[in-house]
Amino acid sequence: MRWSQILKTLPEMELEKNIRLALKQVFDPEIPVNIVDLGLVYDIVTGEASEQGVPVTVVMTLTAPNCPLADEVVEDARIAVSQVPGVAEAVIRLTFDPPWDPSRMSEEALLDTGLYGMY
Repeated sequence: MRWSQILKTLPEMELEKNIRLALKQVFDPEIPVNIVDLGLVYDIVTGEASEQGVPVTVVMTLTAPNCPLADEVVEDARIAVSQVPGVAEAVIRLTFDPPWDPSRMSEEALLDTGLYGMY
């Protein structure tokens, strides 16, 4: 990889870091853990930058497909991402493939929920 390519990816890495920090402010309404540490965020995809910023798509899931508060979680995530400096547009795409399970949770989330050692 050339230095110019490496330098170009540095702002993208910083943007993704800031997006993850913003998403850590969004909590699952039924489990008092943020959606990043729960392992609900599967991917962050950035598009081509423009004068307005970078379009961002977050691919995420829910702990259960029939979550009654799904719309609230998705909207909270969209708002959090859209407020990150440099983001022009935020889209949240839900997926249930692969299905979520507690093994996707961070060690901290497992400790907080008392599930540490079980997954």
